[in-house]
Amino acid sequence: MRSDAVERQKILARLSRLDACALSDAADRLGLPGAVSGLLPRTVKGRICGQVLTVKLAAGTPAGGSHRHLCTSSIEAAHPGDVIVIEQRTGIDAAGWGGMLSNAARLRGLSGVIVEGPARDIDEAAEIRFPVFSRGVTARTARGRVYELANGVPIQVGDVTVAEGDYVVADGSGAVFIAQASAEDLLTAAEALAAREAAMTKDILAGQPISRVMGAAYETMLTEGQTS
Repeated sequence: MRSDAVERQKILARLSRLDACALSDAADRLGLPGAVSGLLPRTVKGRICGQVLTVKLAAGTPAGGSHRHLCTSSIEAAHPGDVIVIEQRTGIDAAGWGGMLSNAARLRGLSGVIVEGPARDIDEAAEIRFPVFSRGVTARTARGRVYELANGVPIQVGDVTVAEGDYVVADGSGAVFIAQASAEDLLTAAEALAAREAAMTKDILAGQPISRVMGAAYETMLTEGQTS
C-alpha cells in the first residue's frame, strides 16, 4: 500500500537533500540493507529520488502472446515523482526499458527509471533529459525475448529485495533502496552523518590538516553508540 500522501511528501523532501553515500553509510550504521552498486546513470547526471513502482520481467513470451508492452501499466499508474524499478535478471541481452517508455514516463512526470539489467534508446532518453539508470545497455529489443511477468511485486535488485512503495535515491555513486518501515530511522541517521561530514569538509577547506579532521572520530562514526 502506498504511504499517506502528506507523509510521502515529507519523506521525499528529506531524501532529496541526501546523496546515496550518506544513505548507504546510515544503512551500514543501522545494519540495514539497501545500497546497490553498478546501476549507472546512462542519460543525465544528477540525483533522482522517489517512491518505487516495481516491474519483474521473465524470459521468452507469455502463454497466448503478449497483449501489453512491458512497463506500460506502471507508467499509467505512476504519480509524478515516482521511480519505476525493473528486474531484468534473465541473462538475455534484451532491453528492459526503451525510448517510447522514456517519453511516456517523462510526460507523466516520473523522476526516472532504474533497470537491473540492460536499457536501450539511451541517446533518445538523453535528448529529452529523462534519467535512466541501468546495469547495462543494449540495442536489442525486448520483443520476443523478455516480457513483463508481473508488476507491483517484490523484485531483486543487486542483493536487495525491493517492494512497491519503497523509496530510492540514485546518483553517480549508486542506488539506495529504503523500506517504508525503515525510512524515518534511516533518514535521521543519514541527516546526522551528512551534517557531521559537511562540518568536517568546512574544516578542511579552512586549512585544517586532513589527517586531523579525518582522524579517529571519522573512523568510528558508523559505530558510535552501538554495543557489541
